[in-house]
Amino acid sequence: MSRELTRKEKTAIRSLVVTWCANYDREYGCLPLDSDCYMLGKCWTGSYCRYFRESVLPLDPALEASLMSEGPRPDFKICPVCGGAVAPDRRQAYCSAACAKKAHRCQQREYMRKKRGASVDN
Repeated sequence: MSRELTRKEKTAIRSLVVTWCANYDREYGCLPLDSDCYMLGKCWTGSYCRYFRESVLPLDPALEASLMSEGPRPDFKICPVCGGAVAPDRRQAYCSAACAKKAHRCQQREYMRKKRGASVDN
């Protein structure tokens, strides 16, 4: 069963195609088809360009999960550091190791700030 793509999904697909698709050329469009890229005009889920589905889409796991799942789009948690998507089925709080490291550093900085403030008051 197909559904209409959201604006964010359309934007993410366009970004992936323009940035990472080896078959796409800004001047000529889709090189194997010798026409406009099929994925740039996509409005519904369902059939996808095979190269896009197998090689480009895995670069964005959140988009891949939302496009390849049946039924309504799964609700993703939002990363508190960068605002990216975090899969809802795991206990993971951040979208990447870099965001987790950045959050831990901020937590440690705040802890040390409170600790130093408490020792100065004594």
